[in-house]
Formats: sequence, structure tokens, C-alpha cells
Amino acid sequence: MGNSAHNQTPPLVDYNLFATDSALAQALDREGAAWAVAELTLAGAELTSAANLDRARLANAYPPVLRAFDARGERVDRVEFHPAWHELLEGITARGLHTGPWAHPRPGAHVARAADYFMQAQLESGTLCPTTMTYGAVAAIANDAELALEICPKLYAPVHDSRDLPIQDKRGLMIGMGMTERQGGSDVRSNTTRAARQPDGSYRLDGAKWFYSAPQCDAHLVLAQTEGGLSCLFVPRFAPDGSKNGVRIQRLKDKVGNRSNASSEVEFVAAYGRLLGEEGRGVPTILEMGTYTRLDCVIGTAGMMRQAVVQALHHARHRMVFGRRLADQPLMRSVLADLVLESEAATCLALRLARAFDSGHERERMLRRVMTSAAKFFICKRGPQLAAEAMEVLGGNGYVEEGVLGRIYREMPVNSIWEGSGNIMCLDVLRAFSKSPEAVPVLLPELDRARGLNARYDAAVSRLAARLQGEAVQESTARTLVCDLVLAMQAALLLRSSRGGVAEAFCESRLAGDGGEVFGAQRAQFETAEILGAAFAR
Repeated sequence: MGNSAHNQTPPLVDYNLFATDSALAQALDREGAAWAVAELTLAGAELTSAANLDRARLANAYPPVLRAFDARGERVDRVEFHPAWHELLEGITARGLHTGPWAHPRPGAHVARAADYFMQAQLESGTLCPTTMTYGAVAAIANDAELALEICPKLYAPVHDSRDLPIQDKRGLMIGMGMTERQGGSDVRSNTTRAARQPDGSYRLDGAKWFYSAPQCDAHLVLAQTEGGLSCLFVPRFAPDGSKNGVRIQRLKDKVGNRSNASSEVEFVAAYGRLLGEEGRGVPTILEMGTYTRLDCVIGTAGMMRQAVVQALHHARHRMVFGRRLADQPLMRSVLADLVLESEAATCLALRLARAFDSGHERERMLRRVMTSAAKFFICKRGPQLAAEAMEVLGGNGYVEEGVLGRIYREMPVNSIWEGSGNIMCLDVLRAFSKSPEAVPVLLPELDRARGLNARYDAAVSRLAARLQGEAVQESTARTLVCDLVLAMQAALLLRSSRGGVAEAFCESRLAGDGGEVFGAQRAQFETAEILGAAFAR
């Protein structure tokens, strides 16, 4: 006699990630990419098929394996993945998440991609590491017109070519990065890997990287010391003559999360490299890439937050406890509504930030210069907290490997750590304000657009403006400033949306400055019916 399934939540499968997310749809329209609704609706339905959900599970249950040598003892440095990994990447590249806005530029292209990336993060995030690095690498590769002409057609191809072959023999390409060394971490200027210029103009690299992301990629952007200082080099897996390049994979990292993706330690042994940009300008060059990957840290975290909330809502609507559905119990409704507020605010800011990447206007460039680091700090810090609370809604059912919340919870911290941890982001915001006097005059009008819509918001923006226009912010209080800045920007976006109840509740619970750091413990009281009613319209 089998076990009864009485009072167990049914599987969440075959629903539409886009059509059930009104906040995402509204943000897409507000930020200028309404033209993408049809394709996003199609992708939103396909991503939650039973087959795709199983691919996500398998890619994480069977992490990549390093094959350093072949049967003859020859060095091959090959990373092998479960077929599900490649199947997921086939869908990612077919939809152009790796390079679509570059291959097919149009107004709103980065916003449309952000919405699609947001949905993909709800399915599986390990595959997004090589995806985002390839996306960002295009901006850095633009520094070398000859290299761009040579490889961009293959970067733009909507194809995932998993074969371990030289670039010239591939149909599609992926790009990784190698910045971190054991002794330096975020302090990349202490890197000791050296690159010596050769008579033919190429470089030979010797040294090591402590974190070499996605070593299976066809090439990496690598920081190394040259005669002119720290420089950025394009280092392919194969040398121009077709031989395997001198990039020795020492081992794969055994990570807390991001299990489906390979991260490695490598050693360079006279590895071929090609200078990208100018000698001594390695950090600014690779930050062309890093700016876009930081954007994706925000989008990816916002996507995982959304999925965590959806899982919590789905469970609460079906689970009976003490004779009532969880979703009908006042204290649980308070928790769920608070999670929805956090998620929708993150969604709005992620897509607004993407619009700043769509525009060449100087005001938008300055907005993204400040807000990318600020949003990465705040949203990626809130992600793990939200995931833990959502997991608790499911109780023991959330703390097992059969579900998705465990994977999301383990995945969350990587976006906060990777591409600059929290303090690095906050210091970068201070640097932007100190080096760019026009930053404050750009930000304040953006916030002023929501003035007069909520008294608590108006007061919070006045306090923030006084601080930004006053004396230089002390480094020790940079986190406070960044939190206030992000909360104000999120509130402004929500106030300009059509869900007034969400905006009012967000302002009352987030801008009062009276605590509420624990979800569901805010002192402000607000009506939950409107917030929860449209949060997951299934």
C-alpha cells in the first residue's frame, strides 16, 4: 500500500514564468521593450516544462568532472558535463542570452534580454556564468577591432558548440575570465602572473589563477603583469597553430553552490595570449566586461528571488495547517506579502538598470555607473535572506534536495561574492560620486519623478539628497548610504507602477527606518490582499 499524498503540495510545473508575473510585464513595458512580449511569453512557457525542470536537476546532481589527461597520458585539460548542461545552454544561446543585444541591436534590446535572463535564472543559474561572461566580453573585445572582426560572428551565433576545438573550427563561442589570484583576491593589482611580449606581438603567460571561471570556454580575458603594468589579455584554449594552449587546469573548485558550473584553478605555462587594449590598462579594459556581468548579478538574483517567492506562494495556497490554508493565515500572509514586496522591487530595479545599458545618453551612462554597483550590493545581499525565508515557508519540504529552494539558497551568495563583494561595490559607489560631480545631479531628478506620490518617500528622498549634496560620505558608512540609495530608487519605480498597494506598502515598510529587517516583522501595517492577489497570477 503506497503512501498517501494527502495535504502535499502538487508539483509546480508547466506554468508560464512571464504571463504569471505582472511586475515583470509592467517593468518590461515601462523600460521600453514591450515589443518582446510574444517571444518572452513563449520562453516563459517552455522553461517550466517537465523536461527543462529535469535538466536543471540533472545538471546540478551530476556536476562537471575534470579530465586532465587522456588514456595515453597526454594533457587534454578537458571538463566533462552531464548532457543536461549542454541542453540548457542550447536553449540559452538559441534565445541569444549570451550576445543577443550585440548581434541584433535595437531600442530595448538589453531590457528584453534582462527579462529573459531573469526567467532563465528561475530555472537554473550555473549555466548563466559562461552566458554572462560572454555577454560582457563583447564590450571588452570591442577595444580590438581586428579581434572583434575575427571572433564576433561566432560569438553572435545562436549556437552552443560544446566541442573542444580551436576557435577557427567552432560554430559558436563562449568567453570566460581569469582575474583572481591566491594572494590578492579582489586586489587584482597585486597579481603576479606575468605576460612577456614576443617578437611577433603576441604574449606568453606564466603564473596561476586561483579562480578561473568556466575553464571549458573557448577563450578567457585574463589579467597579467606586462612591462607596461597590469594588462588584459585574450587567452584562447588553443594556440593559433591548433595545439592546446599552455593553460593547465589544476583542479575544479568544490563550491557551496553553482554546482552545475565549473570553476577552476589553473597554471599558465608559456600560454599564448593576445593583448586587449593598452598595456597597463588591464583593469579598465576588463571592467568593460565586469560592468555587464555585475548587471547580470542583479538580474540573476532578482530572478531567483522571484522563483523563491513563487515556490512559497504555491505551497501556501495548497498546504492546510490547523484547519486552514497557510495562505489564509494572517501572520503567513504578512510574511508572504513582505517577500513579494522585496521581489517586485528587485525586478523593477533590475530592468530599469538594463535600460541604462540600452541608452548611449550620458545621463544613462552615469546612472548605470552608480546604480550597477549599488544594486549589486543591495539586491545580492537581500537574496540569501529572502531564499531562507521562502524555504521556511515550505518547512521540511523546502530543506530537501528534491525541491528547488535548496539549490536557490546555495546559489544566492555567489552573485554577492563574484565580480566584487559587498564592500568593493560600496567603495565603487563612493568612487563614482567623488570622481564624477555630475552623478548627484543625474540621480536626484530620477528620484524626483516620484515626488508627491507618497509622504514617507518624499521625506526619505529629502534626507538622501541632503546627504549626497553635503560633505563627502565617510567610508565607514558607505553601506548605509548605498542601502538608502537603492531603497529610494526601488520605491520611486514602484510608485510609478500601476500597483499602488505594493508601492505604498514598500514605502511604509522600507523607508521608515524603524527596523523590519526580518521578513514579516515590519511595524507598518498594510493590506495584503492586493499585494498577494496579483503576485502570482496562475
